[in-house]
Amino acid sequence: MAHSKPDRPYLVSWLRRTRKQLAASGRLTELALILSRQHGDTRENWSSLIRSILDEETTPSLDLLTQIDAVLAKPVKPGPADEQGDLL
Repeated sequence: MAHSKPDRPYLVSWLRRTRKQLAASGRLTELALILSRQHGDTRENWSSLIRSILDEETTPSLDLLTQIDAVLAKPVKPGPADEQGDLL
């Protein structure tokens, strides 16, 4: 039996990479908050949309994928504990 290639290989790799990036606690909420500030609507609606994309219930536009990538590409700001470094 021949295995067929995914019809959207870019989307498949994007989903894999984005799921990994959003696995950290709070990253999805942070992304949703940033998108709500940039584009309007509520954080909750953005969270729901992102979850439905990650669960492959919704197919996103290329523009939305690019916007999400742009937000995720920015470095995460270190918290106060990270800035102190090792005490030893």
